[in-house]
Amino acid sequence: MASGDFKTAYGEWKKKLGLHEEKHPPIRRRFSTVSDLEIPQALYTPEEIKDLDYLRDLGFPGEFPYTRGVQTNMYRGKLWTMRQFSGFGTAEDTNKRYKMLLASGQAGLSVAFHMPTLMGYDSDSPQSKGEVGKCGVAVDTLADMETLFDGIPLDEITTSMTINSPAPMLLAMYVAVAEKKGVPREKIRGTLQNDILKEYIAQKEWIYPPKPSMRLVADTLEFCTKELPNWNTISISGYHIREAGATAVQELAFTIADGIAYVQAGIERGLDVDDFAPRLSYFWDVHNDFFEEIAKFRAGRRMWAHIMRDRFKAKNPKSWMLRTHAQTAGVSLTAQQPMNNISRVTIQALAAVLGGTNSLHTNSMDETLALPTEQAVMVALRTQQIIAEESGVANVIDPLGCSYFVEWLTNKVEKEASAYIDRIDQLGGMLAAIEKGFPQAEIANAAYHFQRQLETKDKVMVGVNRYQQEEKSRSIDVLYIDKTAEQRQCARIADIKKKRNTSKVETSLIALDRAARGSENTMPFLVECVKNYCTVQEMCDVLRKVFGQYRDPGMY
Repeated sequence: MASGDFKTAYGEWKKKLGLHEEKHPPIRRRFSTVSDLEIPQALYTPEEIKDLDYLRDLGFPGEFPYTRGVQTNMYRGKLWTMRQFSGFGTAEDTNKRYKMLLASGQAGLSVAFHMPTLMGYDSDSPQSKGEVGKCGVAVDTLADMETLFDGIPLDEITTSMTINSPAPMLLAMYVAVAEKKGVPREKIRGTLQNDILKEYIAQKEWIYPPKPSMRLVADTLEFCTKELPNWNTISISGYHIREAGATAVQELAFTIADGIAYVQAGIERGLDVDDFAPRLSYFWDVHNDFFEEIAKFRAGRRMWAHIMRDRFKAKNPKSWMLRTHAQTAGVSLTAQQPMNNISRVTIQALAAVLGGTNSLHTNSMDETLALPTEQAVMVALRTQQIIAEESGVANVIDPLGCSYFVEWLTNKVEKEASAYIDRIDQLGGMLAAIEKGFPQAEIANAAYHFQRQLETKDKVMVGVNRYQQEEKSRSIDVLYIDKTAEQRQCARIADIKKKRNTSKVETSLIALDRAARGSENTMPFLVECVKNYCTVQEMCDVLRKVFGQYRDPGMY
């Protein structure tokens, strides 16, 4: 609480500030975050957090409400997991990159799949022409997954897979590869993104309509709860929501609302909340506004803790913990003066660490131009390692905790995000809100507002709308995926189809069709399909026939 003496002194200082600003006016007429949350004061003091109750609002690290972190000793005990989102060309190409990254000190793998796989098509499909291996690695059958992880010990590393509509098929492949390596299911560790709701909200990589898609998410949730106890079943992703133009508050609100929908789906499947909630995780974007991002991380942990304990009555403290992966903001990277992106990524990575992330991916400077080169990836990885080993930020837990400004901003972000969640509840939950186009419209409006701010220079992007300079058409080398990747991959599929047991393929696909038309969990049937070397598209086509395909109503 601020004392009377403080209030007097503060009032006198504000008078001095006013006189000073008459001679030296503020450089901007209005100060706000990247998301345009107004910062109304020049200085934050105990007055702004006079109602803060330490034990109620902050607590200690590793204890409810986890505002200061989900682990008791945070990075003093274990550094965050360092990942680089990697995948290009064929499985052989990406396997080499994985081995280089692991040899360079990376602690976990993160798989980027190419667009055909993300959309449930094989590399030899007419829809895939020209896209094979371009934005990620081509994975069509179990043979590709076997090659992708050749020589990599799946019982020692964790793997994150960024895949959504075909997520059950790729999880089934990973399980089958582990079994072939002799790794028991209970020792498989990693994360499946499997967050279909954010596809309808933002990223637009869907196959089936929302309701059957949620059934598949529930299938994986149930399967992993019973069969893969150390696997994170859903990585509830705000990243793509933010990349579509959402503000930090919208990212936080819509993502947690998605999480609420998934918890409800698990309960409706008949699962005990404490049996599956500890294996849910979150995935945040980390944008340029240093303090706003730190506040978002801290507010998110506190919100989730209260939601799980008070709304869903979870009793296990692990169910209350918001464990998170973070990735620096791809949307903040610029093609102009791409070397500047190293500075942006460094600031964003530091914000994620000071915000208490458990896992982090740093973007490469060239990702706005192409898939990253080996050199660019190494710079991005070394950025994390320098922060971890040289900056000193791992020496103390939540060093910005009780900062007047950070706590005020954390409260502000939480209040506005909670108001969004209340609105979504009034609309009938996130699935109903998506069907009404509510989050889509909110994001579109926020993206338009930010673009207008760039055009009027109310917000600055260095090298884009200020400090521009003449550049060569390509100032840095970029990775080129040549045509041979598509040729090699199509030849590989043809070879697999020639060698596999056609009768077993047909039998397993028929069984999958029957399960999808009924109420059985589809995951065991998908595992059987992939073991028989059914392709991703063959499995997805079965479900397309049963569930239909989704068409965006285009509500904005």
